[in-house]
Amino acid sequence: MMTKAKSGLKDKIIGKAKEVEGKITDDKLREAEGKAQQAKGKLKDKAAKVKKDIQEKD
Repeated sequence: MMTKAKSGLKDKIIGKAKEVEGKITDDKLREAEGKAQQAKGKLKDKAAKVKKDIQEKD
């Protein structure tokens, strides 16, 4: 089972690859998709951290 943190890392890595691919091929849409996927990964990381912090308080 993949945790949200690992899933977030995966999204950040794949997103960066898409962004670089878009820059190399001058494909602005692909570049934007990559940036969006990276943002999604960062959000997943933050959500996992908040969840962990809440669980530690209980």
